[in-house]
Amino acid sequence: MPRMKGADLIADFLIREEVPYVFGICGHGNVGMLDALYERQDRIRLISPRHEQTAGHMADAYYRIAHKPVATLTSCGPGSCNLVMATACASTDSSAFYAITANVPTSQFNRGPFQESYRNQAAEFPVALRPYVKRTFQPTRVDMLPLALRQSYNLMLTGRPGPVNLDVPFNLFQEEDDVEMLASDRGAGFVRPGASPEDVRRVVDLIAASERPAFFVSHGVTLAEAGPELTAVAEMLGIPVISSPNGMGTVPMPNPLALGFIGRNGTYPANQAGRHCDLLIAVGARFDDRSSSSWIPGYSWNIPPTRLVHVDIDPTEIGRNYPVDLGILADAKVFLAQLEEEAKRRNLARSARERFAPWLERIRGWREEWEAFTAPGFGMSGSPLRPERVVREVRAVLPDDAIISCDSGVHHNWFMQFWEARQPQAMLNSWGFSAMGFGVSGILGAKLAAPGRPCMAIVGDGGFTMTPHVLATAVEYDIPAIWLVWNNYSWAAIRDIQIGMFGGREIGTGFYSGPKHEPYNPDFAAMARSYGVEGIAVKHSDQLGDALRHAVSLGKPCVLDVHVDDKVKPPGTGTWQLPPTPYREPVFGERVVR
Repeated sequence: MPRMKGADLIADFLIREEVPYVFGICGHGNVGMLDALYERQDRIRLISPRHEQTAGHMADAYYRIAHKPVATLTSCGPGSCNLVMATACASTDSSAFYAITANVPTSQFNRGPFQESYRNQAAEFPVALRPYVKRTFQPTRVDMLPLALRQSYNLMLTGRPGPVNLDVPFNLFQEEDDVEMLASDRGAGFVRPGASPEDVRRVVDLIAASERPAFFVSHGVTLAEAGPELTAVAEMLGIPVISSPNGMGTVPMPNPLALGFIGRNGTYPANQAGRHCDLLIAVGARFDDRSSSSWIPGYSWNIPPTRLVHVDIDPTEIGRNYPVDLGILADAKVFLAQLEEEAKRRNLARSARERFAPWLERIRGWREEWEAFTAPGFGMSGSPLRPERVVREVRAVLPDDAIISCDSGVHHNWFMQFWEARQPQAMLNSWGFSAMGFGVSGILGAKLAAPGRPCMAIVGDGGFTMTPHVLATAVEYDIPAIWLVWNNYSWAAIRDIQIGMFGGREIGTGFYSGPKHEPYNPDFAAMARSYGVEGIAVKHSDQLGDALRHAVSLGKPCVLDVHVDDKVKPPGTGTWQLPPTPYREPVFGERVVR
């Protein structure tokens, strides 16, 4: 067995597992690991952003696009604490990255050295990440590293993906031992479980007995790369598909069977289909409050009496929020292929399409009603810009394979409701944890994962000012991402909730300056130019198309400071509640309780 430093062992393991990048920031605790990366720059590249949260969001977004993990590297104490936000965001959305954190030397454990967390247990930083990673590993000798590396890497990618943490005391990077590297099971292939034949037959039986079936899909279908299987079985049987934002594009949205998002800011056809379907086949979806109208019957779902088949690779999600008629533990891609094969074996296609034709005709009518209601806003021209017009212009300019990353905010509500995703893995959302900074930072990781595709972050003015240092990283590493800053001088999503709940009163949710309380924001275009990034202010809708085309063709980082009308609200078609405050009726649509 060769005698190796711990840092060399870690670096060589990452290279062996074909990890192309480490997104990391220096600190006294990880300089030994930095030295190992210095010697291997031709095989693994260090990208050093200006904040650890950004490193984590970059790694998260990279995985969502490439479905291959990268590593992060942070130092002990505050550097690794800054990573908590990004691991929480990735964990909630079932995204994966390999989080290497540094800790104090083992000989100094429990002595309170610089940046040790020790008040309850020696070197206990991993407890800060524990709620947001699949597991933490803290080897304390170099000879413990090979097993920890193998086990953690396998765990990250098996079953429901998620970040893992390898916490490395400082001395392990420098100490040597006679060790043999252990590879992960990646080469042999990770297990992708399927449904039992009996359960697949039962699902087909339920479809054959239904009149108004629907699929509901989310990130589980995207991560399993099951879009082709989903599209094939949906088209074969004529079953419409409702999605969460993380499932958008798994059935290309120009397809009439793709109904879009459901919930308060979902589409009217999606909510209507959810209210009226008699059979729902949920695949890789977890029924959170925003895609379920806070679980209030009749606004998005009626389960029961709607019969529910719930398919997920994580058994803890099956039946979490709604009772199931049939729960199936399976990989989305394997299950959907099984379903198609069984439906073909039973010659179900023709009879199903005939039986479901009236159901699809009702959905077509709901789609026409929705389009007639929303169409006027898309054509309006003026200053500041109508939100719908921004969505329309971005869709018109970006090619089908372009990637957008949305931050948390009111702009996300508009894009959830009206974005036409034409491919999977092309709309990135901080969905479950809704971390501000994900869209702003993640677009860098997305562009590194897909350098030949246009990558645009759609971000609020609040979120952008949290992490504007991404522009420096884009310049340093020549990452030609685009940021469209939705400039409405407020935390508008929260302001609108506050005003609605408390009789029009507002405090702390708008951006104001001076005794006259005038709307205030930095000049984002000028800020961009100060970083060496092209910045363009867009204050009229007629300017946006040309600005977008210029940004896409530029081949360099670019910021579009787009001034958007903050008084136009996304039309609610479901509802949402923060108990005990009351919920609101849909702006457009109906409430159905059975």
